[in-house]
Amino acid sequence: MTPQDQLDTFIDRFTPEVAALARRALAVVAARLPGATRLVYDNYNALAIAFAPDEHARAAVCSVALYPRRVSLFLANGPTLPDPRGLLEGSGATMRHVKLDSALVDDPAVAALIDAAAASVARPIDPAGTTRLVIRAIAAKQRPRRL
Repeated sequence: MTPQDQLDTFIDRFTPEVAALARRALAVVAARLPGATRLVYDNYNALAIAFAPDEHARAAVCSVALYPRRVSLFLANGPTLPDPRGLLEGSGATMRHVKLDSALVDDPAVAALIDAAAASVARPIDPAGTTRLVIRAIAAKQRPRRL
């Protein structure tokens, strides 16, 4: 099974609504971050797909996380990003997130946040680089993906 086939299988475990929103979010982020390495973590609480310049998660610009009832976009350097619409949530020292819905995923304000996060990292993603998909972790025990 290819990494893309594995990722599709992971996403298909969620409700059709969450899966469709996640696929749209992944397409939006991939279009804004060409050349990114996508790192997949099928964890206990969520399925997370990070977009990074290489295989190191700590260098990720952002990640799309799927939960049973929602999809969130996590952004590096969130506390310092310009957010005039107040979309960012959370209180972490380095990350903030946006809870996505079908209208917000294509909103220019979300695109601006992705661009700002990409511009804020120490090691940028090379847009001419080769896009790769790497399955980094699959938790043996997971919460139900549909509630």
